[in-house]
This record gives sequence, C-alpha cells and structure tokens, in this order.
Amino acid sequence: MSVATHTQGTTAAQASGRRPRTNAEAARYGVLRRLAPALKHDMVVNLQAVAMLAEVLSAKLERGTPNPADFEASINKMNRLAREAVMTSLKVANWISPSEDETVRLRDGVDDCVALLRSSFNFRGCTLANEVPESEFEVSRVALRHLVAASLLSLADAAAVPSDLVVTAEISPGFAVLTVRCTVRTDEDAMAIDAIAAQTGYRALDWTDVQALALAESIELFRTQEQIVMRIPRMVATTPLQIAPL
Repeated sequence: MSVATHTQGTTAAQASGRRPRTNAEAARYGVLRRLAPALKHDMVVNLQAVAMLAEVLSAKLERGTPNPADFEASINKMNRLAREAVMTSLKVANWISPSEDETVRLRDGVDDCVALLRSSFNFRGCTLANEVPESEFEVSRVALRHLVAASLLSLADAAAVPSDLVVTAEISPGFAVLTVRCTVRTDEDAMAIDAIAAQTGYRALDWTDVQALALAESIELFRTQEQIVMRIPRMVATTPLQIAPL
C-alpha cells in the first residue's frame, strides 16, 4: 500500500463517520498487552534483587554482628538496586502513561522497543537488530514507540514462523525514513522451534493496527509483504527538563 493509498483510506474513514482515535486507542491497548510480560519482568527484576539482598543481610544479622565494611557495602548495593528499581518503574509507567511532547533520539527510541521485545522474540525463533545510525535526530517518543513496536509485532505475527527482523533508517534534516524489515529464517535452528513458542498470547497485531497508530500520529507509511516503511518528522522538545529521582 502506498502513502497515497493510505491517505485516501484515511479520508474515506473520516467521511464515513468512523472514529480513527478509537481505532488507535484499541491498537495502543493491543501493543501494551503484548508488551506486558516484558514490562512486568523489567519492573520486578530489581525489586527481586533488593528482596534477596535484604534476606541475606537479615540472615547475617541473625548469626551475629557482621563485618562493618561488608555490611556497609551491602547497604550501598541495596540502595543502588532500589534506585534502579525506581527508575525502571518510572520507565514502565511512561509506556502506560507517556508525555505526549517528549522527544527521544531516533536510535535510542528504537533501542527501547528492540530491547523490550528481544527476549519474547527469541522464544519465537526471531532475531531483532537495530541498525539505525547514531545521530542527534529526535522524534516523538510516543509515536516512535507505538509504531516500531506495532510494526515489529505485526510483521512477526504475519510471518508466523521464525524470522529475522531489522530496523534501519535514512535521515534527512527534517524527517527520517524508518524501515522495519522481516525475513523468514530457513536455517535448521529455526525449523526446530516449537510451534507453541510462536503463539502470541494476546491477539495478533495486524496492518490495520499499524495504520490506526500512524493516522493518529499523522505519520505516512506503506507496507509490502516483508517490510513497513514510515516517514517520521523531526520533533523539537517543548517539555521542561525534569530532575530524575535520587
């Protein structure tokens, strides 16, 4: 589907009285449901480490007064883990309730999605790669997150077999052309993946979900059988800088 075809479809939908935002909200919910296991894991992993360290310290205290230097080192480690847990929880909360005008460097934003999805994709026999070049080019964090995550998930769901997925980009002064490509794997390791591991858990995401998100963010895109290409404009941050919690 070309950009022009996509634009015509948008106009027809609006003329028929449909509600594109409702479709986008459903797509965002679908993306978050698919990301939920990874988000939950990221939120609890540091908290579990804090709990385990607290149990170790408690056991040492029960056995007698621990070495002061070791005790201080353990307390400092627990404090560091607690701070990391707070920061991770804030990042997870930002996926659920994002700041609409927050920006992110293009490669960093793609990294957010790739890092979050990599483990679940590995279980499906899929590989993920971020080949977006390093640059200072900034885009809307909300738009990039939703569209990249939805594109990766929809392409993998459509393939329904182990695949290699890669994100690339060509950057110009005013916008970036981002390409998400999916290539079916044919190696022996891929063929050995259990079909059960390929199940999505929640509903599959499809092209209509990606379209709805792009429409809501006013981003042009088109799709072929193996890739989704989107044109993302540069965004200038307007939100005041915030102090991170200690």
